[in-house]
Amino acid sequence: MNTDSAAHRGAGRAPHPSAAARPTTGGTVRRTLLRTALTGAAALGAGLGAARPATAAAPTRDTRPRPGTPAEALRELAAGNRRWRAFRERHPHEDPALRRTLATGQHPFAVVLGCIDSRVPPELVFDQGLGDLMTVRTAGEVLDEAVLGSVAYGVLELAIPLVVVLGHQSCGAVRAAVEAEESGTKLPAHMQYLVDQIGPAIDHGKEGDARIDATVSANVRLVRSRLAAEPELAARIGTGKLAIVGARYELTTQAVHRLA
Repeated sequence: MNTDSAAHRGAGRAPHPSAAARPTTGGTVRRTLLRTALTGAAALGAGLGAARPATAAAPTRDTRPRPGTPAEALRELAAGNRRWRAFRERHPHEDPALRRTLATGQHPFAVVLGCIDSRVPPELVFDQGLGDLMTVRTAGEVLDEAVLGSVAYGVLELAIPLVVVLGHQSCGAVRAAVEAEESGTKLPAHMQYLVDQIGPAIDHGKEGDARIDATVSANVRLVRSRLAAEPELAARIGTGKLAIVGARYELTTQAVHRLA
């Protein structure tokens, strides 16, 4: 992934459950966590240049250490997105032995809060496998108590060092929010909740498609700031054990870049 200001390269890889489990953190999560229902359970990459297509590699199982810091996790996601863009996916951590090991526990290295859009599956765009990512997906990355509790579970109970809020180009939920505000139309059923949550991020300094595109980025920043303001998460950010970053996936280039 690229930052808005600079790009940094890196790579890192995780073992998986075959490595020693990371210690979990204690403390009470303010948001109610239904643990029994959750059993088992600065920079991103380089370049937006197009890569030459190549045949995807067979699934692999790496033996390098699992990313244990925010910087290591960012580098691993960046490396995976570079493989995705170059059509050199490894599809790691899918082998039978690993699947059996995962039955006894999980040690993901990042939480990705992304949109429900079918074109943006985090495990694919970051070329990660089973047990690597804890993904939470809602239309427009909208937060509610269940989403907050899910993110907190990953960070506080599984000691995950990185949370990525991942928006994307041409987000339908953002478009719906912008168009609903402009027309004064109320959306049916629970979709109005999504519009109300995205509404504060609408960029009124632009018009048309430019407004929608700018609002995609503004919404990511808004969600990221809300997460970072959660006391338990903010405490881990303050000690360097956690980073919460915002990023965008561009459908036209398949690149993920970080939003400042």
